[in-house]
Amino acid sequence: MIDDNDVNNQNKLFFGDNLDSMQYLLNNGYSGKINLIYIDPPYATSHNFKNKDQQHAYSDTLEGAEFVEFLRERLILMRELLASNGSIYLHLDSNMAFTMKLIMDEIFGEKNCRAFITRKKCSTKNYTRNTFGNISDYIMFYTKSDKYTWHRPFEPWELEKMIEQYPYIDKQGRRYKKVPIHAPGERNGATGQAWRGKLPPKGKHWQYTPDKLDELDSAGEIYWSSTGNPRRMVFCNPDQGIPIQDIWLNYRDSINQAQKTTGYPTEKNFDMLKLIIASSSNPNDLVMDCFSGSGTTLGAAFELNRNWIGMDNSLESIKAIFKRFRNGLDAYGDYVNPQKTNQQHLNLLESCEFSVLSNIENYPVVKDVLKMNGF
Repeated sequence: MIDDNDVNNQNKLFFGDNLDSMQYLLNNGYSGKINLIYIDPPYATSHNFKNKDQQHAYSDTLEGAEFVEFLRERLILMRELLASNGSIYLHLDSNMAFTMKLIMDEIFGEKNCRAFITRKKCSTKNYTRNTFGNISDYIMFYTKSDKYTWHRPFEPWELEKMIEQYPYIDKQGRRYKKVPIHAPGERNGATGQAWRGKLPPKGKHWQYTPDKLDELDSAGEIYWSSTGNPRRMVFCNPDQGIPIQDIWLNYRDSINQAQKTTGYPTEKNFDMLKLIIASSSNPNDLVMDCFSGSGTTLGAAFELNRNWIGMDNSLESIKAIFKRFRNGLDAYGDYVNPQKTNQQHLNLLESCEFSVLSNIENYPVVKDVLKMNGF
């Protein structure tokens, strides 16, 4: 393995087979050092993909058992590289997502599956005639253990949604909703006993002990109906926002011709990667993407002050990553005036220092790309 830049750089880009690259990391002290892994591997589509300039980017030809074994042996190494409090996100479509869920359960443990996220990947497909339109893909979120880095993400409230979810207003002007204070299942303990002369409904129990219910009532958080039915008042926190759930509708990939991208096929949404990285890592943590493609993960990590390791065996990927960090991005469409587009958060014009590593066989190719990009 040849490193063309300062070996002390935290950020590293590997050109070559990621199986070899990950083994190199394990042999050089990176076991248990990666805080977050995001991968968007080939989807087993049997297609060849080209960039915007119609140059071959990569082939997605592995299918079935061959694809499963290809990814499984790499996931095993990823688990070795992952820190004890680390997380991994695996992004796939319906071709292999449900098969690979079983493999992820095997390697990381079913109990460590934190979410199976459904993402709306594109706009409605009006040309689909014989079935439902395919507009979704899936992101599996696993952790290495039950102690993991997590910063719960929120999105800002919209007034209409706030009114819908919190339809009542108290005397202090605070919005709230009413929720039951009982839950399914009978209990023999304190939560199954009478409170204020009332037993829980048949087949249910109080969610709180009588002492806790008294405390909530004293604090003005129990609503009593005209028939004497108690319910809890849950207040809206307008400053906190809405917790993001496991269906993502706002993170589609390139959706208009003015959006700036590298031109690499299957380039993922930049804001989606920022959400993942902000939720599952801390500043100065180490983020890895071993199917780096256009380098969206690396760019998002850089913008959020994380260190990164990228890997890809496609020369077009390496060129796209250099383009992202050295030259900025271009408008997506063929007929868009780049001077009229403005998406600054995608344009990383600042210098980002990183090492470029490859095996001896690929070294001459890497040298040419480095020279073309001003290294």
